[in-house]
Amino acid sequence: MTEPGTDRSAKTPPTAAETQLLRRRQELDYWKQNAARVRGRNLLTGLAIGAFVVGLFSYTILSVKQERIMDELDQEAKVHIVRGPRTGANS
Repeated sequence: MTEPGTDRSAKTPPTAAETQLLRRRQELDYWKQNAARVRGRNLLTGLAIGAFVVGLFSYTILSVKQERIMDELDQEAKVHIVRGPRTGANS
C-alpha cells in the first residue's frame, strides 16, 4: 500500500522546489555531522589571532617604552622655553 502524499510515480522527475529541499536537507545533514570539527577550527583560529594580537601589543609596548619618549619630549620643550621665542633680533 502506498503512503499518503506519495502518489507520484517513480519515473516523474522532481520539481525544482523538491530538488532544492533535498539539497538543503543534505547540506543540513553535512553541517550537523561536521559542526564539532568546524567549531574546533574556529576556536583554534580565534586563539591564534588573539595570541598574535597580544604578542604584537606586548612587543610594541616593550620596544617603544612610553616613559622614555615622554621624558625626551619634556626635555626638548624645556630647552625651547629657556631659549625663548625665535625672532629676527636673536636668531
